[in-house]
Amino acid sequence: MKISGNRPGRTSASKGDDAYTSAQKAKASRAPAKPQVPVDATSVLGIPEAEFTTSVRDAIQSLLAEVDRLREEVRQVTERLEAVKAVADQDGLLPLLNRRAFVREMSRIISFGDRYDMEASLVYFDLDGFKAVNDTHGHAAGDEALRHVARILIGNVRESDIVGRLGGDEFGLILPKADRDAAEKKAQSLADELTDNPCVWNGAQLQLTVAFGVHTLSKGESPEDAMANADKAMYAAKRKRKAQA
Repeated sequence: MKISGNRPGRTSASKGDDAYTSAQKAKASRAPAKPQVPVDATSVLGIPEAEFTTSVRDAIQSLLAEVDRLREEVRQVTERLEAVKAVADQDGLLPLLNRRAFVREMSRIISFGDRYDMEASLVYFDLDGFKAVNDTHGHAAGDEALRHVARILIGNVRESDIVGRLGGDEFGLILPKADRDAAEKKAQSLADELTDNPCVWNGAQLQLTVAFGVHTLSKGESPEDAMANADKAMYAAKRKRKAQA
C-alpha cells in the first residue's frame, strides 16, 4: 500500500483550505475596521450617550417641558368643554337633562336597541295640580315642587335610566332593558312615591299627583314619534282616571 508523504490526518485538500483561509485573513487585515457600537450603550430619545452633550440635554429638557405644558393645556380645554357640555345639557332649574339632551339620549338608546335587540321603554309624566300650587303659594313654591319631583325621580331609578324635564311640569324617563309591563310598574311606583311624599313649603303640604303614559320604543322609530305616542298614552290615562272618578 502506498503511503503519502503527508503528516497523519492531513490531506492535500486540507492544504488547499489552509491556503484559502490565509488569503481571507490577509484580505481582512487590509480592510478598514468597522466601528463597533457597544451593546450596552445607553441612549435618550434615541441619542447615544456619547452624543448627549450639555446643549442636547438642554434642548431635550426644553422640549419635554413644552410637551408637558401642551398636555396640561389640552387637559384644561377638555375639562372646560365637558363643563360647557354639562351646562348645555342640563335643565335651567332642575338637576335633570333638558328636552334637547333627553331627545338625543333617546335617539342613542333607540339605535343601541336596533343594533343589539335591546328592549327599552319611555315614560311620560305630567303633574296634576301644579298650576294651583303656583296660583296659591307663588312661583317660588312651584319651583320647589318641581325640585321635589326631580329628587324623587332621580332617587328611585337605576343608574342606567335617563330622566329629563320635557318642559313646564312634564318629565320623561327612559328605561333601558324594560318592556311595557316593567315600565308600567315602575311608573306607577314613582307616581305612588310622589303621592305618599308630598312637598312641604312653609309648613304647608303641596299636594301633587302625576299622570303617566308608557310607550315601548320600536326599531327605527324617531324620538319625536316616541314622545308623541307616550304623550297620547298619558292623556288617555288621564281621561280614564277622570271617567272613573
